[in-house]
Amino acid sequence: MKYYKMLLCTLLIFCSAKLIAQDFTKFDKGSFISTKDTLQYRILFPEAFDPQKKYPVVFFLHGRGERGSDNEKQLSNGGKLFLQEDVRAKFPAIVIFPQCPEDSYWSNVNITTDTAGKRTFTFQKNGKPTKSMSALLGMIDNFLEKPYADHNQIYIGGLSMGGMGTYEVLRRKPKTFAAAFAICGGDHIANVRKYKQVPLWIFHGGKDDIVNPEFSMAISNQLKIKGKEVKFSYYPDANHNSWDLALAEPELLPWLFGHSLKK
Repeated sequence: MKYYKMLLCTLLIFCSAKLIAQDFTKFDKGSFISTKDTLQYRILFPEAFDPQKKYPVVFFLHGRGERGSDNEKQLSNGGKLFLQEDVRAKFPAIVIFPQCPEDSYWSNVNITTDTAGKRTFTFQKNGKPTKSMSALLGMIDNFLEKPYADHNQIYIGGLSMGGMGTYEVLRRKPKTFAAAFAICGGDHIANVRKYKQVPLWIFHGGKDDIVNPEFSMAISNQLKIKGKEVKFSYYPDANHNSWDLALAEPELLPWLFGHSLKK
């Protein structure tokens, strides 16, 4: 009897893993080739997609640990959220997960690591984009040329390295996005003025030992000083994986899709 129980548990685990894998197959695979780099990406189209209609577009930027060329890992955080049946029904949108190559970074931040493995981030004011950021900007332009992309509802968000990349994309394309969210990211405070018009929801964990929450606090405070729309969710007991809490916020997607550039 004990053997059969163990066998049943093994089968359930196997089936659950298989179902998750099958879910991610709903994200089509693609690649964008630029003059400087190639970006792999996964894209989820709305159910009953009609190319004659226009849809919101969401770009989701992953963290450092999901870099690579497998075109799979970038779905680790956030992929399941956009596959939920109620989300797909309420918010029919095109969702794109690009993957940053292993040898690059979304943001042009300088990173130093001490002997204890502690990382220090020095964000750049202005500066040239990395190869991956340059390719990402080209990819965004490419998707905006699609007839089914609703230019009034283009959104971007990301976590950790992807949160940093979100801020950088916003300052390089401040008039493109209707709203954005950044989880445990950071930026040079002088860059905030460039995306002050974009509604932002910022998230950070108070015990984050990878990216200091003071980066998010400073950006939020700077936007508040300028009287701009900003939401800041601070999780005092969360570490760097504050994206688990952020992506579980029931109001995140209603807030995001509730914004439009159309007046």
